[in-house]
Amino acid sequence: MTQISAQETQSAPEKLRIALVTDAAPPQVNGVVRTLKQLGKELEQLGHKITYITPDRFRTVPLPTYKEIRIALGAKRRIAQLLEEFRPDAIHIATEGPLGLAARRYCLNNGLSFTTSFHTRFPEYLHARFRVPERWTYALVRRFHAPAKAVMAATPLLISELEGRGFKNLRLWSRGVDTNLFKPKPVTTTNSPGKEPLWLYVGRVAIEKNIDAFLGLDLPGTKKVVGDGPRLDFLKRKYPTSEFAGPLFGEELAEAYAEADCFVFPSKTDTFGLVLIEALASGTPVAAYPVQGPLDVIADAPVGRLDKDLKTACLAALEADPETCRAYAMNFSWEACSRQFLSNLSKRSGEIDTKTSKGPTPAVIAP
Repeated sequence: MTQISAQETQSAPEKLRIALVTDAAPPQVNGVVRTLKQLGKELEQLGHKITYITPDRFRTVPLPTYKEIRIALGAKRRIAQLLEEFRPDAIHIATEGPLGLAARRYCLNNGLSFTTSFHTRFPEYLHARFRVPERWTYALVRRFHAPAKAVMAATPLLISELEGRGFKNLRLWSRGVDTNLFKPKPVTTTNSPGKEPLWLYVGRVAIEKNIDAFLGLDLPGTKKVVGDGPRLDFLKRKYPTSEFAGPLFGEELAEAYAEADCFVFPSKTDTFGLVLIEALASGTPVAAYPVQGPLDVIADAPVGRLDKDLKTACLAALEADPETCRAYAMNFSWEACSRQFLSNLSKRSGEIDTKTSKGPTPAVIAP
């Protein structure tokens, strides 16, 4: 489990105006979106003022092969306008998409410091979908993050990996869970011993999530998938006996976690896996591969099982005690994670120039 030091949880001495720039936003359903939404809530509770710069404030088009994701168009001028109107004390760029590129360019043109975060393994995803060599994409991603005063990553293992790939200025920013929303349901006859197990997956329904490894298992009971994505129709046809609930939110999502007997996490490419602690907070044990994400969150804690054989992990995870799972998840505090985020921010030393920059525009991905 990721530990947060006392120094990292110190609150900033003054209240800040913070701009969060992200290409990942509702109606997308993923851990990045939920993380940034909860982060904003926590920061506002701490007295800071937050603005989100997201695709819904721009003209957009659907991402090819992934229509659920909208890509902002013509972001350069609008990004400048939004930042100049808000006058942030700190700018955090959460994603490497069009909005992230536009905000990065604006900051560099105007001599403004900023921070970034590494949420998504785009090199692995592009390789899985289009066979693009990972080293090519990692070179671009590394150059995107290079000018940042801090590059935030969710776990020590991820930081170590990124250091090995040449990333600099890495800082830990862990994750939290809403334990008021995600909680166990009362024991009833519907979840009593002896009933057939309900196996649950929550997340994007995409090839990089390795969902076939879950749905193809010979397990007793019912397999349920919550989420949407480009592979949904394919999986529905391939696994007609499995249940596909589509995307769920709020109380409906919390209920899905709580009624499951085991949360199955077949991904081998996630940087953290927020869904892991959401499941544990719901009293639902986790079965996963022993890879980055599950290793950071669970390791050898008695809240599920990590195994190279996913079926073995699933059957063993059923033995975990729901109360132990819940107690373990309570160690992940969103307030502590938000204070850690604040400690990583880079404040501007001067005012944002309200005049359009006259300097040359750098190459899109070059620092």
